[in-house]
Formats: sequence, C-alpha cells, structure tokens
Amino acid sequence: MTRLATEFWVKAYLARLRLQGIAGYVMAHGDDVAGAVLVKLNTLDGKAVAFQRSFDLAAGTRIWVELARGAEAEVDAALSRQRGFDPDAWVIEVEDRAGRHLLNEAGLSE
Repeated sequence: MTRLATEFWVKAYLARLRLQGIAGYVMAHGDDVAGAVLVKLNTLDGKAVAFQRSFDLAAGTRIWVELARGAEAEVDAALSRQRGFDPDAWVIEVEDRAGRHLLNEAGLSE
C-alpha cells in the first residue's frame, strides 16, 4: 500500500478545514515523510479531545482513535507525553465550537 508523505497529508487536511471555515494550525512540525499525526480538537470552552491514527487489524484499515479527552490542559499534557515518546509526530490543533474535525471524511480516515 502506498502512503502519502505526512507533510502532504497535513497540508491537505488544513486545506479541507479551511474550506469548511474551521481553523486549524500546526502546533508541532514532525517528520515530513513518515511522522505520526496527532489532532487536538479544541472546542473553545476549556475542553478538548486528542486523536491519533491507529490501524484496525480486524478491518485492515486505518482509523482515528481518541487519545485523550477532558480539560484542555490535560489533553495538552497527553499530547506532550506522546511527543516525548515520538518527537517526529506532528500536532495539529483544530478550533471549532461545534466539535467538527472532519477526520471521519473520505480521504482523511485512510
């Protein structure tokens, strides 16, 4: 299976967010080719959710799973720990009061 370079995927994701009027920012720049991607959804009410991409062995597909949920500071701490384990990981912050992140849309979940 061919994989997209991470930097290309991140740029495409940010463009998709902009098209929907959703703010998205690179908070940590990881490895351009093979870095993992962590996405923080900030609902601008002091709470957040962090997602990481995983592999569903049963279905043979990539899926987004919840890494952390709760107070924004707690989610930030979880992301910081992940970056400690994997300094090549990207962190993307999405800000949307309605909780939209688009990660389940075609092309973003694969």
